[in-house]
Amino acid sequence: MTSYQNMGKFDGGIFGGGAIPGGALPVMDEAGIASGQAFLVSELEKRDPLIRKPLSSITYPRDIPVSVGGGWVDYTSALAVSYGIAGGSGSGPITAGGANGLPIVQANTEKGLYKAHIFAAALRVMFQDMQRANYIGRSLDQLLQDGVRLAYDKHMDENVYRGFAVYGTSGLLNNPDAVQTTVASNGAATPSTKFADKTPEQILRDVNSALLAVWAANEYDREAIPNHILLPYEQYSYILETPVTELATETILDYILKNNVAAKEGGGLYIGGTAWAKGAGAGGTDRMTVYVNHERFLKVEELVPLMRAMSQPNAANFCYDTAYAANISEVEVFYPSAIAYFDGI
Repeated sequence: MTSYQNMGKFDGGIFGGGAIPGGALPVMDEAGIASGQAFLVSELEKRDPLIRKPLSSITYPRDIPVSVGGGWVDYTSALAVSYGIAGGSGSGPITAGGANGLPIVQANTEKGLYKAHIFAAALRVMFQDMQRANYIGRSLDQLLQDGVRLAYDKHMDENVYRGFAVYGTSGLLNNPDAVQTTVASNGAATPSTKFADKTPEQILRDVNSALLAVWAANEYDREAIPNHILLPYEQYSYILETPVTELATETILDYILKNNVAAKEGGGLYIGGTAWAKGAGAGGTDRMTVYVNHERFLKVEELVPLMRAMSQPNAANFCYDTAYAANISEVEVFYPSAIAYFDGI
């Protein structure tokens, strides 16, 4: 039996971290076998089981209701109704004895149509790669499925926030029917509308003015108090980190969340950041979007959620092909008055 002493010192080489004689790694050849240095290099690796996927930010489920179901349709529709009464609802309905008629309430219904589109993508796994994957304990098919899901989520993000101009659709940040305006100036000698150049009181005034403008456009309906504000990450970070005063522990964001119109009226207000708001305003300015985040007012539909549609072997290319598909609506804004844009922040 060969003793350990005859196999060399345990203070260098591969195990000890020192140099290997001759400056070369052991290889599986006759010389390597004869010297007792025949190692499989892969067996001398510590493999990290975590596969590091691309970094990405997907926030659309946070900012809009997502409705599921509907099938492979080309359009979705929604009905709206408006009412009228002869003489108006003020003094018109007042009546007295001997009146020879009553004002009649009338209804007018209209249907809104919203486009749907099909998302489709495929993955291909070569036969030999599939066999090789069996040796390393990883699923190549699952790895590629994650890629399809990432592509779908990024597609949905753009669909929700911007839409696709080439197909004539818009999103949360660029609806053509929403009112668009510029926030007030700070009144300084060098005027500016940017949050970074304003006091906490002026930023709060901008937020409350925006909330009140949207609420007023909806007849001050209690259900139409705006509850969602989207900002570029730069402005969101600024109000999140900046204290109200030098000695205060309260940030501008805390100050706004305590003193905004929605909170004082018994509602809630969410303020969040999104990369899509950067440069979304007129002339490439940064945009603040204020709206009512509720399915009565807007939503997007996954008419057919992302599904594995079909898979088959492809003998001509020596692989397996799998197709994925989904049917998605554009952003459906049912009350354009319940969303507004405030640029220049």
